[in-house]
Amino acid sequence: MNFKKQFIMDSNIKHKENNTNGLFFIEKEQKIVAEMQYSFTDKNEITVNHTEVKPELKGKGVGTKLLDALADYARENNLKVVPLCPFVEVQFSRYQKYNDIKK
Repeated sequence: MNFKKQFIMDSNIKHKENNTNGLFFIEKEQKIVAEMQYSFTDKNEITVNHTEVKPELKGKGVGTKLLDALADYARENNLKVVPLCPFVEVQFSRYQKYNDIKK
């Protein structure tokens, strides 16, 4: 198994938020290498604004892992998700597993 694949499988997705915004992210060597940003648009709704994965990690499923973490968070907090980000919009249209959180 190569290093990049090992990194992705062993990495922990971190989460931080304040009253208006939040971020799911993966760090490598204290630098963010993948992130999914969202904002609170209502007390029961978040909007995913942006997803970015560094080029060396693209095609490895990192964006999907971030989205799955965000989906778990939305489910736990009874939130609906508005997919402003094109990546999330495409994933929502492709996979029924997100239907319960889709706005």
